[in-house]
Amino acid sequence: MVLKFNIMVTFLLFLLASAVHVSCNTVFDVTKYGARADGVTDVSQALIKAWGEACSSSVASTIVIPGGTYALGQTVIEGPCKAPINFIVEGTLRAPVDSKRFKPGKGWISFQRIDNFSLSGGGVFDGEGTTVWGKRCPVEDYCNQLPISLRFDFITNGMVRDITSKDSKQFHMNVLGCKNLTFYNVAISAPEESLNTDGIHIGRSSGINITDSKIQTGDDCISIGDGSQEINIERVTCGPGHGISIGSLGKFKNEEPVVGIRVKNCTFTNTDNGVRVKTWPALEQGSASEMHFEDIVMDNVSYPIIIDQEYCPHNKCNLKSPSRVKLSNISFRNIKGTTSTQVAIKLICSQGVPCQQVELSDINLKYNGVEGPAISQCKNVKPTLLSVQLPRACA
Repeated sequence: MVLKFNIMVTFLLFLLASAVHVSCNTVFDVTKYGARADGVTDVSQALIKAWGEACSSSVASTIVIPGGTYALGQTVIEGPCKAPINFIVEGTLRAPVDSKRFKPGKGWISFQRIDNFSLSGGGVFDGEGTTVWGKRCPVEDYCNQLPISLRFDFITNGMVRDITSKDSKQFHMNVLGCKNLTFYNVAISAPEESLNTDGIHIGRSSGINITDSKIQTGDDCISIGDGSQEINIERVTCGPGHGISIGSLGKFKNEEPVVGIRVKNCTFTNTDNGVRVKTWPALEQGSASEMHFEDIVMDNVSYPIIIDQEYCPHNKCNLKSPSRVKLSNISFRNIKGTTSTQVAIKLICSQGVPCQQVELSDINLKYNGVEGPAISQCKNVKPTLLSVQLPRACA
């Protein structure tokens, strides 16, 4: 109920800002500030000038980037502003091809410290990532020298809708320290072989809603880091990619708890994983609870249901020491479809802090390989099993 109320409030704020904009006609068109749609001339200064005037306006304003193709360098769009702002992108924005033109650890476009903000317009954010995938960023590296396409830092009461992000150099979108931010009808695309191109990564944020969106990428479609609370994901299609992941958790000191994650009515197609919770062994303490996955369709997914508390992607971990992250109150309900590997359910919990209150209900996952029917793998967990169980977990 709280999540639905937050979505409704965000939509009302968006509509109110739009109504005020129409009545006051406070439109800031970047082409009036010198932006040229030639795909070559950097329009960042024109955009910053338009933003400065809109942000200082005492009435709701609209910034417009009209149709056409624009080159845009590394840009910070920063508040606080005096009134709500609609940021409308109708054209295509292209990032610099050369990654040396970005300051390390920064994003391509960063939206920071803004209240009552909306981003929309049907436009495209082209990260030009094809030139760097696998070249500057070996598989075992975190790739953090490459820019995230869109950063949303400390946004309150925001809406991102009807936009496309393609071919990011690193993550497509990163959400940090935000409250009541909704992503609606967002399209994200990068090829399966693109490295570390998570669709949307969320950290230390609350009241984040991702709905009615399509994500195709080379890493997690959605990844949820520490400090994430009341995250609602509905009607998202994922694939190719690595599925929807909570974690990895437990790698760094002072990680904040993860509480209240809901994934519902989502479809996974040809992904490496489906719904997953992952924590590192042997490292730091942490907790994650109230995580619920419901009404999920799996189509040829490698590992549809996973809890992995021995997460060690590059085999450089001390697996003799268990994970110190406590997982509790987790449910998997009405999850159906096909798996491309025999292990359809994998619940590997920590020996030090075994998983608590794990429920599986109405699970029907089929495998048609030569090895036989689908199976499950379990460790340090005693789940509650309800209704249909194919395969039967932890049998």
